[in-house]
Amino acid sequence: MSIGFWQIAIVVILVVLLFGRGKISSLMGDVAKGIKSFKKGMAQDPTEDQAKNITENNDQELRKRLIQSFVCLLVLFVICYIFSEEIYNFLVAPYAEAVKNSEIQRRLIFTALQETFLTYIKVSFFTAFFFTSPFILIQIWKFIAPGLYEHEKSAIMPYLVVTPILFLLGGMLVYYLIMPLAIKFFLSFESTGITTSLPIQLEAKVNEYLSLVMKLIFAFGLSFQLPVVLSLLARVGFVDSEFLKTRRKYVVIIIFTAAAILTPPDPITQIGLAIPLLILYELSIISVRMIEKKVEENA
Repeated sequence: MSIGFWQIAIVVILVVLLFGRGKISSLMGDVAKGIKSFKKGMAQDPTEDQAKNITENNDQELRKRLIQSFVCLLVLFVICYIFSEEIYNFLVAPYAEAVKNSEIQRRLIFTALQETFLTYIKVSFFTAFFFTSPFILIQIWKFIAPGLYEHEKSAIMPYLVVTPILFLLGGMLVYYLIMPLAIKFFLSFESTGITTSLPIQLEAKVNEYLSLVMKLIFAFGLSFQLPVVLSLLARVGFVDSEFLKTRRKYVVIIIFTAAAILTPPDPITQIGLAIPLLILYELSIISVRMIEKKVEENA
């Protein structure tokens, strides 16, 4: 499930086909203009001391937010490590549930002395980061909010609420549906030795199993941010509902390609990621259309 150069290149090519070189060039031009305007605004400050004070205040505020986020992450990491065995049992539950009626006595193995310890560290950090994410989003909001107008604040606030909810929904889909189905699918290739010279049995490693679960949760949670991304692009005028409708055929290809890259090479997890993304894409079109109507009413 590692992502290499060619996988990234394929995704980039598909994105170019979806949006077209014109829109991407336009976006890059808008970014360049924004940077130029920012530099120009900084250059037109009344005094150099005022510009220096603003920069120092921003640096101090950013440092404060980063430190608070890091401390929160560190504290939660320690707490999660204390309960790492319970977290491990929670993540292993889909596998245990899938094999509980098996005639073979199942177990998870480790083949290196430090493997279990490092796995607990990895699980603790993953869980701590998962629970710290809302706090980090709040710190980002507190940093950028003073520089926004009221209508900009009201426009961004819903995304700060929806983002962790969508990530959680993606993780729940993996845990409660995708993993049990995928485990049963992989176990179906076992052999008792009647039709083969030797039995083929699964001896799952602790590190590999938990790494797979965490990668899938992260991949699904990140992919479920599609409505947020498309809604933000619609607010800045980069896409509209009509554009999204006409690009459906390209989106289907991109989604199934991304699903193949982000998930293991099996149809269960790939289809399990692709179908929800297609549904979210259709919901994104509705959301973008609602944004357009609101803009038209305020115009």
